[in-house]
Amino acid sequence: MSQTRTYPPGVPCWVDTEQPDPGAARRFYGELFGWTFEDAVPAQAPGSYLIASLDGEDVAAIAPGTGGAWNTYMAVDDADAVVRSVSTAGGAVLSEPADAGDGGRAAACADPAGAAFRLWQPRNRLGAQVVNVAGAWNFSDLHTNDPDIRSRQAAAPDGFEDAIGWLAPLAPGEPGPHWHVTFTVADRDDSVSLAQRMGAEVISSAETMWTRSAVIRDPQGAELTLSQFIPPDDWG
Repeated sequence: MSQTRTYPPGVPCWVDTEQPDPGAARRFYGELFGWTFEDAVPAQAPGSYLIASLDGEDVAAIAPGTGGAWNTYMAVDDADAVVRSVSTAGGAVLSEPADAGDGGRAAACADPAGAAFRLWQPRNRLGAQVVNVAGAWNFSDLHTNDPDIRSRQAAAPDGFEDAIGWLAPLAPGEPGPHWHVTFTVADRDDSVSLAQRMGAEVISSAETMWTRSAVIRDPQGAELTLSQFIPPDDWG
């Protein structure tokens, strides 16, 4: 497969979910988003890492784990160097950089407020190869009550920080600071009904000038948003 989409350093580039039962997650997300899967871990090696695809293009992945959560990865040129800067800036290193086969090099970190994120130094796998279409990752946003984050981005070009991710205040009842993922769907209501039939829970729904969305919790506890894009002229 030829992969051509690349991401500048510091930009969210990939998402995956760690699930207690990867097989059940594969069935759920395959039905919900129309994904097909390929295990990136060789047959003779332990574990699995299921790469999800739409029309042959990488969109996300499912891995075994106890978290039942979605993870957001930031593109970096040098994972080891960025890990050192995370510590210097007051963050925490949750998992030291390690090679993920020939796909790339990854690490897990947390910012000073405790929001966890991943680093991805690409080699053969460059990140999500299709986004912003039905069944693909739309964006990740950081839910936090830290008012200093935007001021620390003051040196960025105008609007740049909002072009690569969003900041949202923690809602009542949410866990601590965390990154949240949104996926595009063709029809929010149809997708929500399908997710519910497969055991998901609907947490909330919303309408804006541009979208109809719903926050759901999948059968193993991972939360995500389903978002249908609707230009104002199409509302009726």
